[in-house]
Amino acid sequence: MLAYIARRLMLLPLILFGVTILIFIMLQFMNPYARLKLYVRSPAELKGGTDQLDRLLVKYGLNDPFWVQYGHWLEQVAQGNLGWSETAKTSVLDAIQNRFPATAELTLYAIVPLVFFAIWMGVAAAVRHNLWADQFLRFITVIGTSLPIFVLGLFLLMICYGLLYRHLPSLFEGWFAPGRLSEWAQAAVRDSKQFNSITGMVTIDAILNGQWRIFWDALGHLILPVVGLSFSGWAYLQRVMRSSMLETLRQDYVTTARAKGLPEKRVIVKHARRNALIPIVTLVGFTVIGLLGGVIITETIFNYPGLGNWTAAAAIQLDIPSVLGYVLFATTLLILINLIVDLLYTVIDPRVRLI
Repeated sequence: MLAYIARRLMLLPLILFGVTILIFIMLQFMNPYARLKLYVRSPAELKGGTDQLDRLLVKYGLNDPFWVQYGHWLEQVAQGNLGWSETAKTSVLDAIQNRFPATAELTLYAIVPLVFFAIWMGVAAAVRHNLWADQFLRFITVIGTSLPIFVLGLFLLMICYGLLYRHLPSLFEGWFAPGRLSEWAQAAVRDSKQFNSITGMVTIDAILNGQWRIFWDALGHLILPVVGLSFSGWAYLQRVMRSSMLETLRQDYVTTARAKGLPEKRVIVKHARRNALIPIVTLVGFTVIGLLGGVIITETIFNYPGLGNWTAAAAIQLDIPSVLGYVLFATTLLILINLIVDLLYTVIDPRVRLI
């Protein structure tokens, strides 16, 4: 297994090299002056007039042949210089570092219930095949897979603000609100004397700091985006888990286990469910990639300050350095999580061997 991991890690630079080549080819459709934003570390560098811009073109080799330009750009990327983000008013690297913890926190709270309930309900539906419980779960999953996330998000906002918060304001004060924190909590978090940011995830940092009011406030702001994010993903995973479980229950080794007189619960849990999880692992990996990469629609609807919200704003403003920085980050994330998914196969099914 160590040899397999080493080979995959050695392939990582090669895959990233191919991605950077494709990105740089697309950049050639922009004029050299527009591409300067990919190199500068401050917008002040672009405010010196035409002579200043021409000097920067020479400095960064933007009039050189393609392969020379690519070398200069790759050198900048290797040094962590992804350009200036006009949307975030900071460097692209700093924007990613500042906003990734928010998306990671949202992902953490969304992926746990998503995976747990998808597996549990998928198994329950398969075991009760064609009974009322199975029919009900199939109905819910059809709604979940066919309902667009932006429609679900708006529907959740309508229920919480038009019904719960309007009629019970004292009970739901501070809950279900857009954003990441209330104003008072934001002020407390910014005050380094009261709050020490350790992980960048507010709920976890609040626990570590013993600030339970901030924890509950942050948790209340997470409820709606987590529900919206989990529902559509849960519905799809539940359908796949049900189909995989039904196929596994028809296998000869399950029939043999029942013929030996093993309890039905043991047959389901030990013999059937574990083997049915293999396709789920791959889908969970891609789900995590999508969430960590920044759930653009969800974060935009609920005004959640993560990678997705920032990337959506950057795309609207044609902030090319920000969009390209996001692409590079998401690509690296994709490769690493694919490696983790492959390794999990051996944990779930010992018969799988990585060569």
